[in-house]
Amino acid sequence: MGRKPLDMTKLVKNLVDTDDINEKKRISKKIKDIAYKNGVYPASIHDFYIARGRKEYEGFTVPAVNIRSLTYDLARAMFRVAKRNNSAAFIFEIAKSEMGYTAQPPVEYSAVILAAAVKEGYEGPVFIQGDHFQANAKKYQEDSEKEIEVLKALIQDSINNGFYNIDIDSSTLVDLSKSSIKKQQFANYEVCAKLTQFIRRIQPRGINVSVGGEIGEVGQKNSTPEDLRAFMEGFNERLRKGLTGISKISVQTGTSHGGVVLPDGSIAQVKLDFETLKNLSEIARNEFGMAGAVQHGASTLPEDAFHKFAECEAAEVHLATHFQNMIFDSKHFPEQLRNKIYAWIKENLASENKEGQTEEQFIYKTRKKALGPFKKEIMALDESVRDAISKEIETKFEFLFKKLNTVNNADLVKKYTTLKRVISRKQDHGTEIVHDGEGDD
Repeated sequence: MGRKPLDMTKLVKNLVDTDDINEKKRISKKIKDIAYKNGVYPASIHDFYIARGRKEYEGFTVPAVNIRSLTYDLARAMFRVAKRNNSAAFIFEIAKSEMGYTAQPPVEYSAVILAAAVKEGYEGPVFIQGDHFQANAKKYQEDSEKEIEVLKALIQDSINNGFYNIDIDSSTLVDLSKSSIKKQQFANYEVCAKLTQFIRRIQPRGINVSVGGEIGEVGQKNSTPEDLRAFMEGFNERLRKGLTGISKISVQTGTSHGGVVLPDGSIAQVKLDFETLKNLSEIARNEFGMAGAVQHGASTLPEDAFHKFAECEAAEVHLATHFQNMIFDSKHFPEQLRNKIYAWIKENLASENKEGQTEEQFIYKTRKKALGPFKKEIMALDESVRDAISKEIETKFEFLFKKLNTVNNADLVKKYTTLKRVISRKQDHGTEIVHDGEGDD
């Protein structure tokens, strides 16, 4: 008799349910080993993006999706959409802040994504990204080296767990009070260069981790060509000669994370500056050899805006809050659990209820912070409920893949993407590092 196939869903449930970090690591390694055997590889999108910088392809925008809840179910939905559309140009990501409030550390998040790929019979590269690995401006001013060490530890942990795409966000350190644009960007490009050098030192042999920089904090003033050039000039001066730099640049063009919430809890329409996005993407490619500009905070935009990202040749667009909203607001989400979550918010996050806010605004802005405390309860929802919710969001994924034109590009992605099996091991001093092992290709 043959061996009974492993139940990926059960493995994921055990991974999510355990609070024992060593058990999480054990299950994560098991999932990763299964993934490799099934042709699923955590990968870097760097070489693919640099090929775009050389203008070897064009015409679509890569969606980078932050999954805050029902991660296994929604990842499965996205893999299904990718298979139907013959696409491999899409990214799963999670921000530094999201790892905290959704209780999804790198060891868990990456393994859940890979398990979803195996479950859906997807093969090839899987791009897992650390989003907004952000420097805290206040802490940086108090002790810059300590804040950089915090980011290095997070980067190390993430790369150890298959995050071969890292977005450094030191745009929080831009100081608009300075007299020149280059001085305004100084701390930003200095920290980005330091962390890029650290990434190049620890990345697995045979894999060039994709690194992104950011010139304008989302929700602040729109980025300009002068900002981009000043950042890149400083970054290239600070980066050690001979090291590979960044593959993309995040810019601000009028959006904000989560959207602007109106008193009734709905989202205000925003006017995104697509001309600036197009212009900055062209400069990034033509002058610096990068894939182009990256747009953040876009998931709550109106549906008629999404085709414009591909038209203006944006390299990547980040999408998060709308999928979280679809989970909470789904008719399939149990009302009893929703009420329980909202009661918890009112009791535990009351200090965040600002004067002048309506209850709808307060709930909308804070409900993401309940996803960690209620992660296991949401994961434990009946399979039929989770399937119904994920099918609704799968329809949205399908819409986005088509509007961003990230279809029929699987062969192109595989042409430029290195598939390497990475083996973890321990050094004598106890810190985990990674090195390349025997590849299947």
